[in-house]
Amino acid sequence: MKGIIFNLFEELVVGRGGERVWDQLLTDADLTGGYTSLGTYRDAELATLVGAFAEDQDSTGAEVQRAFGRHAIVALAERYPQFFEPHAHTVDFLLTLNDVIHTEVRKLHAEANPPTFEFERSGPSTLRIGYGSDRRMCAFAEGMIAGAAEHFGEDVSITQPRCQQDGAADCVLVCEFRARA
Repeated sequence: MKGIIFNLFEELVVGRGGERVWDQLLTDADLTGGYTSLGTYRDAELATLVGAFAEDQDSTGAEVQRAFGRHAIVALAERYPQFFEPHAHTVDFLLTLNDVIHTEVRKLHAEANPPTFEFERSGPSTLRIGYGSDRRMCAFAEGMIAGAAEHFGEDVSITQPRCQQDGAADCVLVCEFRARA
């Protein structure tokens, strides 16, 4: 996994708990924490950090992943506005994940392994998203979708009729978007 993801997670942890909590998570996980944005690190390290932070926050790993996804999309929108600015709605932005955003990620980082998405529109405001990744971080994807909706001034309700966490081969997220009142 690319280091920028670890950097974004560190931002979340420090923002919620301070440097002391981040340092303690690293100590408890026996990790060095010297994550550079361009480095590549083991997926298991992030999973360990998420689990440790969930325990510290008296939360679940899925809740931490959702919060992390929301935080990450806000930070990425600030760092990479060129991916967000062409779009007026969340659905239009999400439909660029495979062909634009992840293509650019792979150009910069040939070893990157972003998740794959399958999209099916069942109306102007409903998007069915198939999520496939060996990382099994569908809750992170949910958080990113919710954060993207916030970015575009929309609300979203997400249901998940199928999940890798429950033994399915992939996850399905059904997202219904609506303009904020």
